Amino acid sequence: MNEQNHTIHHISPAEFSALDWSAVTLLDVRSDEQALLAPYPATLRIPRPELEARLAEVPADRPVYVVCRRGNWSLEAAALLAQQGVEVYNVDGGYEAYEAYVETADPIFVDARGLKCPGPIVQVADTMRALKPGQRVYVEATEDAFASDIAVWCDRTGNRLQRLEVKPDVIEAVIQRRETPKTAAAELPNDKTFVVFSGDLDKTIAAFIMANGAAAMGRRVTLFFTFWGLNILRRPKRVRVKKNFIERMFGFMMPRGTLKLGLSRMNMGGLGAKMIRWIMKSKNVRSLEQLMQDALDHGVRLVACQMSMDIMGIKKEELIDGVELGGVSTFLGSGEQSDMSLFI
Repeated sequence: MNEQNHTIHHISPAEFSALDWSAVTLLDVRSDEQALLAPYPATLRIPRPELEARLAEVPADRPVYVVCRRGNWSLEAAALLAQQGVEVYNVDGGYEAYEAYVETADPIFVDARGLKCPGPIVQVADTMRALKPGQRVYVEATEDAFASDIAVWCDRTGNRLQRLEVKPDVIEAVIQRRETPKTAAAELPNDKTFVVFSGDLDKTIAAFIMANGAAAMGRRVTLFFTFWGLNILRRPKRVRVKKNFIERMFGFMMPRGTLKLGLSRMNMGGLGAKMIRWIMKSKNVRSLEQLMQDALDHGVRLVACQMSMDIMGIKKEELIDGVELGGVSTFLGSGEQSDMSLFI
């Protein structure tokens, strides 16, 4: 390969691993079969035999990094691009060399000890989201349910559970980030939709734990609040808005915000709710307010039913930030894209 007339830069697997892939054009020139067996999120994929006819598809406004299986096809592709004046880099050794490098690199440590569901899974998901395919995390957790949860999470998200060991005082897991190829099953709807009808503290906690768990698995989640569930979304402090007599009476009799919610059983005039909150804190379970913020931070949609608001005299100004207004079509549209819809 004559590289004297046109410059081809070379990059090692270690340098490729540290590269910000979103800032460059990542060109995969492997065959369809090779890409299916070891997928990764390339900006553009053009098999090497097709590249001459498709050179116009490669953008020339930023650096192009070319990857193939072992580095031979990518070097040929890089030479073609260099002749077009493109700033091009060849990943030496190809994707196999990159995989070998990340397999031997030390995994990122995730300390989930002491966290309660869905905390360990959410922390793993947040860490994995920032990794490239092939990179790994090493997790330590102390919640017994984590052993089952992490196995199911890996299976459903396409990540590889390399090692899972349950010891007397800790559960250890090593997970490798994988880029899951699209399949017919993967294209089926897998969103989650919850109708939150109840305004009970315990049921609300359960709803947000499931919502955060689903979001950690990469699912789109919608919580549709209607009737008594709207009280969950009310601001804790009174907001001055214009209401008629009946609306004011409704507002006075209903709990304003999460801190006023009672239990569905053994509420004991509010004492039960205080006891549950104390137990959650002592067991290192995130509070309802923290779970709600986690949900918003991870893109969970909180939708307030406009019709129920009108009936119960709740104005949009009284709702916490981050809440959308919607009706039955919003709920049905979300439900049709979901493989799970729960009424709570």
